[in-house]
Amino acid sequence: MPVTGIGGVFLRSRDPQARAAWYGEHLGIDAGQTAVWRQSAGDTVFAPMPLDDDYFAADQPLMLNLRVSGIDALIASLESAGIPVETRAEWDGEYGRFARIHDPEGLPIELWEPPAEDV
Repeated sequence: MPVTGIGGVFLRSRDPQARAAWYGEHLGIDAGQTAVWRQSAGDTVFAPMPLDDDYFAADQPLMLNLRVSGIDALIASLESAGIPVETRAEWDGEYGRFARIHDPEGLPIELWEPPAEDV
């Protein structure tokens, strides 16, 4: 196959600079049109979903899923910054651990820490 991975994620924004700064401050992502984020190798899921699927809010066209390490420390950092973090026991299991947040413009973000043997 000619496609080897995702080369970028481009989001329309009311305030691109503020949104990029939020991703940098809270998630450590160097964001912006001239920024290049070199990421670790790992699994990526590309999944078109039915319009009525309830995996994430129906009013959002997509959810960003980010692989993370140290999810407990990240959750604590986000919560201390006043960012609501949702966790559910049923989300954690065979595929790792999950938490959800929203960026400043409401985009749902799923934080995913793969099982230790997959990292």
